[in-house]
Amino acid sequence: MEWKLALVPIPVSDVERAKQFYNERVGFAVDFDIRLDDGVRIVQLTPPGSDCSIVLGAGDGVTPVRPGSVQGVQLVVPDVAAARGELLARGVPVGPVQHVENGALTDGPGGVWNSFVYFSDPDGNGWAVQEGPADPADQ
Repeated sequence: MEWKLALVPIPVSDVERAKQFYNERVGFAVDFDIRLDDGVRIVQLTPPGSDCSIVLGAGDGVTPVRPGSVQGVQLVVPDVAAARGELLARGVPVGPVQHVENGALTDGPGGVWNSFVYFSDPDGNGWAVQEGPADPADQ
């Protein structure tokens, strides 16, 4: 049996601001944006090329977790430096390319699966972007 991760809830304080950030600045596609009868707003977005989406929520409508408390959600790209450049061009504050060397993060590129950049959304939810091989055969 295959188990596929489909949706990650991201707690935010302002759904509209977060929607604009993830869509316009990070480049996620808006799948839907609905309001339920009880006033709960559900916004689902998907990163380009991903089978897994995020859902934004404020209050207990989507997740009871405090805005900004999600850390370490990870995206994988074939070229982390290009991804960093894209994020910077869209106005996302993103850290330098770093790699793991002897168990510590240091500046500069690393090997396959070893290079990262980090950014946070307006509420402080933290994301990692990791470089993976462009060709799945290289994994």
